[in-house]
Amino acid sequence: MTTVPVPHRVVARRTETADTVTLRLEPVGAALPDFAPGQFAMVHCFGRGEIPVSVSSVQTTGGLAHTIRSVGAVSDGLCASRVGDVVGLRGPYGNTWELQRARGSDVLIVAGGIGLAPLRPLVLSALAEPEAYRRINVLVGARTPGDLMARAEVESWATAFTGVTVDQPGPGWRGDVGVVTQLLGRALFEPDDTWAFVCGPEPMIRATARELADRGVPRERIRVSLERNMRCATGHCGHCQLGPLLLCRTGPVVTWAQAEPLLSVREL
Repeated sequence: MTTVPVPHRVVARRTETADTVTLRLEPVGAALPDFAPGQFAMVHCFGRGEIPVSVSSVQTTGGLAHTIRSVGAVSDGLCASRVGDVVGLRGPYGNTWELQRARGSDVLIVAGGIGLAPLRPLVLSALAEPEAYRRINVLVGARTPGDLMARAEVESWATAFTGVTVDQPGPGWRGDVGVVTQLLGRALFEPDDTWAFVCGPEPMIRATARELADRGVPRERIRVSLERNMRCATGHCGHCQLGPLLLCRTGPVVTWAQAEPLLSVREL
């Protein structure tokens, strides 16, 4: 891990939605230490600043992919990057999904919107050795069909159940309509022996985690990824604090047992 941005070149760029792109990056020189699913990097747009972005693909050769939504000056600059441009990375930061703890159990992966990006490396890791898990389920939700990321890839994943739903269907949409939690009734899992991994907007995380807990999934086995305003990524500035948690150090992945009492506090 380094506190100085390490130059990385954009070697591929894929448009995901109207405001979201995925950049595949390779180091210009020496590579950063290996990242693991769930961790994040501080991605630096030279001349603008840096933002935290979870990895959406992990490669063993030092290359990474980051999926970025254009919502501000730094993310605008990163989304405008073209193949051949150079950005800076520092990291890895944060903890991991700890998928290895789910071996022998059912796996349930629930993504909302751009929350699919931090979960994608987890899905690919699980699918790389499906025999290690009893059943793997992937549920994906988005606001509209145009907000769905990597739809063709998601539908190609050979899992026990893969479900895709949208809140607001558009012309030609023939899939499920409604919130992602409605897909839980069709997923194949034994609640008391399931590990669940959830990422998306906080309201979606709360609704999904609460329903899973109500169905009998242990709160310690429901892992959620939380995003707050991370700036230093070392736990010194306090911008990412959520109650007693400094998410850049103790997160971004935490158990629902940790997160539930904090996310129920208004304005925390």
